[in-house]
Amino acid sequence: MESILNQTFLCSAVPAEMMDCLWAAGWRHFGESFFRYNTSMDEDGLKLITPLRLDLDKNLLSKSQRRVLRRNMDLRWEFLPAQLTEEARSMFQRHKLRFKDNVPEDLDTFLSSEPATLPCQCLECRVFEGDCLIALSYLDIGDSATSAVYGMFEPEHSWRSLGIFTMLLEIDFSRSRGCRYYYPGYATHEPSVYDYKKQLRGLEVLDWRTGKWDALPQIEAAIPTSFIPPKP
Repeated sequence: MESILNQTFLCSAVPAEMMDCLWAAGWRHFGESFFRYNTSMDEDGLKLITPLRLDLDKNLLSKSQRRVLRRNMDLRWEFLPAQLTEEARSMFQRHKLRFKDNVPEDLDTFLSSEPATLPCQCLECRVFEGDCLIALSYLDIGDSATSAVYGMFEPEHSWRSLGIFTMLLEIDFSRSRGCRYYYPGYATHEPSVYDYKKQLRGLEVLDWRTGKWDALPQIEAAIPTSFIPPKP
């Protein structure tokens, strides 16, 4: 087994081009706390952590992802500077009831006190059904890359697959900015609740030993056309 990696540091302000470098080296952050690690433990035992990134030049939509987009064509969305609002905190408390292991206490775990600018630029994707906010996700902005921070939705709308939907919106937004990479976060080598991230076409995984990114083998056939419906 490879040696255990578990590193952290604190930083309140990071330039966009440096964020790109940190993400490429497997670092992530919650608020001003930066971290990277290659193992974790849950009730099923030891898990090997796999950092993921999406090459936006190679990304293609799968059939299931196109179905998610069609299912949500009645919704509208917008990207705005990230905020820590009571509305968002309340949604987080309802959303976290879906989880059993490693349940975070509150949304402040993931965002700084000034999430729009510290430690880097961060936007929130707000998704509405009519006038009702039903999903929120947070996206860090680098120079040539973006990185997903956290996503949540109202549990009664689980049938819409809003976690995947907001991820697809973030990918499309990143591509529209001319970015090369989108970092969806960590997954595990073993099966886990984060396996939905592995369904993205054009994924790469970081080899902790060499620091190189390698293509992740595709499982589901992809359709060679990206499609995000026009913003309502």
